[in-house]
Amino acid sequence: MTMPHTPAVARTLPVLRRVLDNLRKRKSTVALVPTMGALHDGHISLVRLAKRRADKVVVSIFVNPTQFAPHEDYGSYPRTWKADATKLASEGVDLIWNPDARLMYPEGFATRVQVEGPATAGLEDRFRPHFFGGVATVVAKLLAQVRPDVAIFGEKDYQQLKVVTQMARDLDLGARIVGAPIMRERDGLAMSSRNLYLTPDQRKAAPALHRSMKDVVRRLRKGEDFASTLAAGAKLIGDAGFKLDYLEARHAETLAPLTQIGSAPARLLAATTIGTTRLIDNMKI
Repeated sequence: MTMPHTPAVARTLPVLRRVLDNLRKRKSTVALVPTMGALHDGHISLVRLAKRRADKVVVSIFVNPTQFAPHEDYGSYPRTWKADATKLASEGVDLIWNPDARLMYPEGFATRVQVEGPATAGLEDRFRPHFFGGVATVVAKLLAQVRPDVAIFGEKDYQQLKVVTQMARDLDLGARIVGAPIMRERDGLAMSSRNLYLTPDQRKAAPALHRSMKDVVRRLRKGEDFASTLAAGAKLIGDAGFKLDYLEARHAETLAPLTQIGSAPARLLAATTIGTTRLIDNMKI
């Protein structure tokens, strides 16, 4: 009978470095999957992609306070360490990096990564101006701490993926950033740790976001009028009970606004709130 794999757990930098040195003794390649815990099947898909891309897999679990505004859900963000560790053990993860906020941001911490380019595209940054500076700072720290060959990020947070990719390239951080496809529930809702916040009625209504976006993509691919198609999609989303922050078609690499669908790769991106829960999604056009 095969004994279950137990990942190493590091909560201090000396332990992290010691375990990483052991993992690399045979010149193994290392993949990092950064998470904030509350792991679901979407996260597990990132882990499985990481295992295909590298010899050893490190998963970080850290709820990063610098990417939450004061009115957001840092204090109530789901923390499910025991269940997370069990899931990662069953996937054969080699190391869990689980620092606390005092280690990541010790007293006197005074450095922050300032990001532009995709971080100032007028999407998430319009509504969460604090967000990408916090993400970039913590990801830069994680990449410096773990020194992975590759780091896996989900495409659900599409603008974040582009910001991190640009930052890693600009700062020569040494890791190749790889995007992983969105994992969805059977009814189309993009998997997210925040889905746990939805009431039963909200959960029943939530897939309307994906359905509306699919309809917009279908119409744009058929060549229907750009502005009226987006306006009709926004109305569908609003009628389903969502407060819409944005529904926009953007260049898939630069996130520059588009006024028509042509030869450039394009992405439809949306951010909404239902009840008190903010949901984001995107689809290739």
